[in-house]
Amino acid sequence: TIAIVWPGYHPFRFRVSPLSFLVGSEGAVVWIGLCQPPVLDAMSNLLNSVGLSSFAEAGERSGINTLEHWADSPAMAYAFLALRLFGMVVVVAWIEEFLWRAFLIRFLQGSDWWRIEFGTYQLGPLAATTVVFALAHPLTEFPAAIAWFAVVSWLMLTTRNIYDCIIAHGVTNLLLAIYVIVTGAWYLM
Repeated sequence: TIAIVWPGYHPFRFRVSPLSFLVGSEGAVVWIGLCQPPVLDAMSNLLNSVGLSSFAEAGERSGINTLEHWADSPAMAYAFLALRLFGMVVVVAWIEEFLWRAFLIRFLQGSDWWRIEFGTYQLGPLAATTVVFALAHPLTEFPAAIAWFAVVSWLMLTTRNIYDCIIAHGVTNLLLAIYVIVTGAWYLM
């Protein structure tokens, strides 16, 4: 898919600000902090109390510890984990940032969205994209997704550079993966 739309990336000049690494690190702290079991349980209880219990489990992460799942085949376990990390850190960061920030925010701003400069926004389209992004994640992670998207949106508005957003997203996902592996919090993957 990336190769098919490759010409669409050319208007975005490649440059990276050190701020993207800081924002990505901050994003990991925000996501991890808002996805601790007490917060996730509170969100689940809230969804249950408003009659949305069936949605509380919608989109839950697999939570599979590949190192445990393929304990009898360490090569397979580490190969799958490496592939999973590559997907989280590189593929997801690249595709989601171009989808949410480079396309959807601008698309919601006008019919000639491709002429709208990256990093310009209207509050309505930015808020709508934030909510859609959050809904693409498990609903119990809704506060984390909203807060994280807001932090990276601040970076987008500050640097007006899609690659800073991609780096921040990748750094967040890398630090989240490291946290999961070190602490065993596989429910986050």
